[in-house]
Amino acid sequence: MSIVKSLDRGRRELVGTVHERVHQWTLRVSLAARVATLTTLAVALTLGSVSASVYLVVRAELVSNLDASIRDRAEQAVASGYTPSSITDRDADLLDVAGIEIFTLQGGAYLTSLTNSTEVDMTRAEEAVSLGQVPSSARTAIVDGVTYRVVAVPAGPGSALIMVQPMDSIQQTLDRLGLILVITTLAGMAVAGAAGWAVATNGLRPVRRLTRAAEHVARTQELQPIEVVGRDELARLTTSFNQMLLALDASQLQQRRLVADAGHELRTPLTSLRTNVELLTQSSQAGRPLRDEQAVEVMTDIRAQVEELTTLIGDLVELARDEPLHHDPEPMDLADVVAHAIDRVRLRAPALTFDVDLATWWVEGEPRALERAVTNLLDNAAKWSPPDGTVEVTLADGVVTVRDHGPGIAEADLPHVFERFYRSSEARTLPGSGLGLSIVRRAAERHGGTVEVQSEPGHGATFRMSVPGSNPSPAHTSASESSQ
Repeated sequence: MSIVKSLDRGRRELVGTVHERVHQWTLRVSLAARVATLTTLAVALTLGSVSASVYLVVRAELVSNLDASIRDRAEQAVASGYTPSSITDRDADLLDVAGIEIFTLQGGAYLTSLTNSTEVDMTRAEEAVSLGQVPSSARTAIVDGVTYRVVAVPAGPGSALIMVQPMDSIQQTLDRLGLILVITTLAGMAVAGAAGWAVATNGLRPVRRLTRAAEHVARTQELQPIEVVGRDELARLTTSFNQMLLALDASQLQQRRLVADAGHELRTPLTSLRTNVELLTQSSQAGRPLRDEQAVEVMTDIRAQVEELTTLIGDLVELARDEPLHHDPEPMDLADVVAHAIDRVRLRAPALTFDVDLATWWVEGEPRALERAVTNLLDNAAKWSPPDGTVEVTLADGVVTVRDHGPGIAEADLPHVFERFYRSSEARTLPGSGLGLSIVRRAAERHGGTVEVQSEPGHGATFRMSVPGSNPSPAHTSASESSQ
C-alpha cells in the first residue's frame, strides 16, 4: 500500500513539475512565438496521425496481398498432388530465386523440400492447420535478423503445407514510405511554423501598436488616440482603447479645471482672512487695539469667511468622491428625505413660505447624498426668492420639483447652471461656491436619475430631479404645509 502511495505521490509531483515548467515557458515566450508553436504542434499532431494511419494501412495491405499470393501458390501445389519428392531441381532453383521455401508438417515434424532451407520453428498455428482445426494460417517470423512470412494450408489428413517467403521487398517499400511520410511531416511542420509566425506577427500588429501607445501614454502623459485599421475584433479593441484615452483626457481636464476653479474660489476668502488677521496683528503690535465695534466687525467678517471656506471645502470633498453607489444601498422613502431637507432650510429662511405636496416614493440609495441634493435645490430657491416669497415643493412618481418665484435664469446661463463653479453675473455678489447644483446633478446620476431646469426670466425657475424607485402601495401620503 505504501508503494502505491509513493508512486501516486511521485506521479503528482511529476505532473506538477511539468505544469510549472510549461507555465514558466509561457511567461517567457512572446505571444507570437506561442501562436506559432501551438500551430506547429497542431499540424505535427495532424500530419503524424495521418502518416501513421497511412503507414499502417499500406503495411496491412501489402502483407495481406503477400499472404494471398503465398496461400494461392500453396493451394495450387496441394491441388496438383505435391510431395517433397515431386519437386525437381528446376523447381527448386526457381523457388530459391524467389526466396520461397516449402515445408510439410506431418506427425508433428517438419519435412523440407529444399536442402538449404531456413529453420522455422513450428507453432500452434501450423499444428491447428494440420489437424484441420482452421482452414489456413499466416504469421510473421524473424530468423537470423530476416523477416519471413509463414503461410500454412491443409495438405491432407494430419499434414499441412507450409510456404515461407522473406518480406525484404515489402520492408523496403515500407521503409521508403516511412521516409517519405517523415519528410512530409517535417516539411509540413516547418511550413506551419512559418505560416503561424507570419500570421501571428501580422495579426498582432494592432496589439503592438496598442502596446506602444500605452507605453507612450505612460512615458509622456499624452492621451492621443491611435488610428483604427479594419473592422475586426482588434479594430474594436483599438476603438475601445481610444475611448478610454478620451475618457482619461476628459477626466484629467476636469481635474485641472476643478483644481484651477477651487484655487480661484479659495483665494478670495483666504485673502480676506489674511487681511483681517494682519489687521488684528498690526493693531496689537502697535499698541493701538481696535475699538469694540471694529473688533466685532472684524471677527464677524472672519467668522463669515471661515464658514464660506468650510462650505466650499465640504462641497469640494463631495464632488471629489468618485466611488459608485454603495453595494448595499439603504431603502428609504424619498418623501421623508425631502421633508427633512425642508425642515433644515426652513430654519435658515424663516421668512419664506414652503408649499409642500409629497407622495410616497421608495428608493434605494444614500439618504445623506439625496438629502444634500434636495437641500441644495431648496437653498438655491431660497436664495433667489423675493422676501416673504413662496417656494413650491412637490414629489410625484419619483420626481422632486422645486419652484421659486424669483427673477429666473437667463437663457444664456441655462446650459451651464449644473457646471462646477459656474456662477452667473447676478450670482457673483451673493454667497455661495457655485458647487451646489453640481452636487445635485452628481447625486441624481449616482442614483440612476436626472436633473433638469426650466426658467423664464422674470417668472422664477423650476428644478426637477428624478430618482428611479417604486410606490408599492396605492395610497399616497400627502402633506400641505405653509409657514410664514
